[in-house]
Amino acid sequence: MQNETGNNIGGSDDTGTLEAEVRSAVEQGHDVQEMVRQLTLRRISARSLDIESLRQIASAVLRGARAGAQKELQQSAAQTDITRTRLKQAVAGLDAALAQLAEASKLALEEAAARAQTFSSEDLARARNDLESLEAMFLETLQTSASGAKDATGEILSDLARHARLYGSAVRAQLKETLAVITHQLGTAGRTQVVAGLHLAQATSDLLRQIAAGVLTGLADHVKPGHPKGNGD
Repeated sequence: MQNETGNNIGGSDDTGTLEAEVRSAVEQGHDVQEMVRQLTLRRISARSLDIESLRQIASAVLRGARAGAQKELQQSAAQTDITRTRLKQAVAGLDAALAQLAEASKLALEEAAARAQTFSSEDLARARNDLESLEAMFLETLQTSASGAKDATGEILSDLARHARLYGSAVRAQLKETLAVITHQLGTAGRTQVVAGLHLAQATSDLLRQIAAGVLTGLADHVKPGHPKGNGD
């Protein structure tokens, strides 16, 4: 799902900044989940939405979270409970941001449908392929980060990955809804107006920027882990 503006902010410098910001958020320990969610959304909305770009962002978030937690552990072995809590919050923030990406895609589809417009079949199929890989990417990246740590942070991340596989994640729940809408719209291809220059990735990025800026706060609250669906804001 490529962002049609070409806003693929380059590579290591971008992810390096994100990693440092997440590390700082975890070290400070104030509202870690929300900080990580916002930081992740800002990066996602500024880059292309293909699965490899999203993997780079998720990896940077988890590297930063792990580094911040490791500093806490080095200060005192008794800090394991605090470390676990902060890592759990950081992972939940990443999960929420990815869920909001899926939610923004769904909202973009619904807004186009309300105008009796649609995206091309190729655009929809490309988005579906990337979104279908989103949860697997999240879980694989989480497990890879866990495997790369030889201290308590690795055990904690591995536990979080196991829990997400068994009991689901925010992104899994949201993907079911979004993919159902994409499948429905693919089935109606040819019966609604395909608008030239209308791209799902760009529409999704536009909505994500609004979420990151706090403009769409209801949507942001709607897909936070632990919030019941349809609970308004």
